[in-house]
Amino acid sequence: MHVMAGILRDTAGRVLLAQRPPGKHLAGLWEFPGGKIEPGESPWHALVRELREELGIDVEDGKPLIRIPWRYEKGELCLDAWLVERWDGEPASLEGQALQWALPEAVDLSMLAPADRPILQALRLPSVYAITPADAQQADWGVWRERVADAIERGARLIQLRLPLWSREAVRELAATLLSSARLRGVWLMLNEDIEGARQLGDGVGVQLKSAQLNACAERPLPLHQLVGASCHDAAELVMAASLSVDFATLSPVMPTASHPGALALGWERFETLVEAASLPVFALGGMSPADLYQARRCGGQGVAGIRGFW
Repeated sequence: MHVMAGILRDTAGRVLLAQRPPGKHLAGLWEFPGGKIEPGESPWHALVRELREELGIDVEDGKPLIRIPWRYEKGELCLDAWLVERWDGEPASLEGQALQWALPEAVDLSMLAPADRPILQALRLPSVYAITPADAQQADWGVWRERVADAIERGARLIQLRLPLWSREAVRELAATLLSSARLRGVWLMLNEDIEGARQLGDGVGVQLKSAQLNACAERPLPLHQLVGASCHDAAELVMAASLSVDFATLSPVMPTASHPGALALGWERFETLVEAASLPVFALGGMSPADLYQARRCGGQGVAGIRGFW
């Protein structure tokens, strides 16, 4: 079942949510408005029709955001989410459902239908994910504090502190000293594999799970208000990440890298195939630079992640 979802975003950055009415599957939960594609309809025409029927508006422009394949007890669907920022008319409830406008950052994920949660995360997440170099020395703690602080000032919104040559305590201290500035600007600091450190530091700090950790997890390791990322390399790991309600994944290596010369690169065609089947936002990693962002987005990815070219 192919279902269109319209993410209406107003000039204040708020998005429109609709509540599923009594008697329907997942009644009481909130979702992005939309509906099923009819036979012979294109996704765009279905989106325009559904939002006119449901909200009484005429959509003037829209662009794909993310496609979420999802399996419920009663069947499977592909939730095709498009971002809409231009429309004519005032959205109104024509089918009796409750409506509300909310900033994406203020929405509680637990109030959304499960298939709509990855859509919200795709809205919240940036398109660039900067990762610190693995050869950074703990003796350069002050240098890296300044470099990460500068990245925050320049607009970076998702930064992984991947510092394998450092003690966990030093990495946690680095995150703690940057946390007030990061929270003020809506920046997420991700600790590499340190679940306990993320729990201790709380809001604004998440964890990036290694693939071995991912396969060992029985449940999501942090509450929904803290980000969890997963380092994935194939379809099975992407499925595992989605089953644990991980917020996003990195998929690597897309291109050959100097750090892993023997690793077989996926290439863009394989990356696109894997992303199409993934039920969460996916960043391209491995041989990436900010210049690869357009290609990653064209292949359905959330964006690009990288090390050397991102500092």
